[in-house]
Amino acid sequence: MITDRHADAAVTPEWRQVVRTASGLPASDGAGVRLTRALGTPTLPDLDPFLMLDEFRSDDAADYLAGFPDHPHRGFETVTYMLAGRMRHADNHGNSGLLRAGSVQWMTAGRGIVHSEMPEQEAGLIWGFQLWINLPARDKMTAPRYQDIAPEAIPEVPLGQGAGRVRVIAGAFGGVRGPVAAEATDPTYLDVHLAPGARFEHEIPAGYSAFAYVYEGTALLGVPGDAAAAEAVGREQIAVFGDGGERIGASAATDGQGTRFLLLAGKPLREPVAKYGPFVMNTQSEIRQAVVDYQSGRF
Repeated sequence: MITDRHADAAVTPEWRQVVRTASGLPASDGAGVRLTRALGTPTLPDLDPFLMLDEFRSDDAADYLAGFPDHPHRGFETVTYMLAGRMRHADNHGNSGLLRAGSVQWMTAGRGIVHSEMPEQEAGLIWGFQLWINLPARDKMTAPRYQDIAPEAIPEVPLGQGAGRVRVIAGAFGGVRGPVAAEATDPTYLDVHLAPGARFEHEIPAGYSAFAYVYEGTALLGVPGDAAAAEAVGREQIAVFGDGGERIGASAATDGQGTRFLLLAGKPLREPVAKYGPFVMNTQSEIRQAVVDYQSGRF
């Protein structure tokens, strides 16, 4: 379900308001891994520079054990963030590594890579997210590279008085900068945990795209503490913020379990986008060349 919201009440102009919400859709990828697709759906195909956001979460091995066998990418970046479980990655350039709970892998596919992502467990909960971020035309054919970030390398900022905490994956919050930087899109990637009744606010540069994905509880997104100027967004829902203002706010209801959500923001590329499966370029001719290169073993 997707909902467009129009501002019908006066709000403080510096606060960004939620202009659209959408529910994640059931999907399957890889060798049949079940997931929820929040961004990259027919109703919400992208939000420049973000192309896709998936959540995978299951304690039934049948849902995830087949994993994501060898598959190609070209022209964008993938960001995998694990909350629970373990995932082993390997590629056709001889690289390999283990993603464990709390870790992040930021992969720049660039001119092309073939890799696999396979669960390294046969039982138990596996839970995480994969985000796709576009690359500008000038960087689409750059050399592939990985940034594997251990859980202890991701800073956490407490909100004080038991209000919650924020894990800073990219961008900055509370004077702390995350371990990942991407110059072209200048992304912010925060994992926000709010206790019941807690409030959160953050500044985003004017003109940057921004959205939140709620994965636990219900978040009130808008002016923190003002129910009339906030949108209630529940689990497996994505909320897109409007362009006006430079402050994003959130709060959790005083009752219940609190809320947890991902906050993403980035500088739009404003370039043509041509997509075909795991290839994201600027023109259809570049897509055709990507297919030829992959089939010819040039990745």
